[in-house]
Amino acid sequence: MAYNFRKEQKELYVPGKNPSLINVPAMKYLTVRGHGDPNQENSEYKKAIEKLYAVAYTIKMSKKGTYQIPDYFDFVVPPLEGLWWQDGITGIDYAHKEMFNFIAMIRLPDFVTQDVFDWAIQEASEKKQLDLHNVEFLSMQEGLCVQALHIGSYDDEPATIDKIHKFIEEHGLQVDINDDRHHHEIYLSDPRRTKVENLKTVLRIPVKNN
Repeated sequence: MAYNFRKEQKELYVPGKNPSLINVPAMKYLTVRGHGDPNQENSEYKKAIEKLYAVAYTIKMSKKGTYQIPDYFDFVVPPLEGLWWQDGITGIDYAHKEMFNFIAMIRLPDFVTQDVFDWAIQEASEKKQLDLHNVEFLSMQEGLCVQALHIGSYDDEPATIDKIHKFIEEHGLQVDINDDRHHHEIYLSDPRRTKVENLKTVLRIPVKNN
């Protein structure tokens, strides 16, 4: 059976609708940075997603090729994630999506090293005929955060964000969004196959103690 991060590490991927505190450990990611409204046709964001999945599946399917990755185990490619921010704004202004900066991400198993990443970039570039120069290999320890499950349209996220901020205030914490820590979303649903009202998204806000 392929290892499924979402099922095996439910504390990271299956929070309740009510906000909760979590200390997120160090993890490895494929990432692409970009800017602009993610919903626009041919947006940087949509191109980033294509690149991330091309590399992630190249690593997953290496088991069928000649390149043998040390300590490899089969895995279900984890859900797409994103860090979002807007210059000069603390939080998110959903009315101005054209101002978004993002880091689109897919988590990697721990067996992926820089050498494995470099191989996967070259392999995917050749097989998929993609320019992958802006795909990065990132290790990140997110640390203390408050998270909650949002169900419904992405445009309705402010209601869940309000619940998270209320939890933060009630527990004597502070929002800790800065140049290194950002509003974080994990997309548990495929919007191409899921009704808008049923979309499931983990919303995660970095915090610190007062």
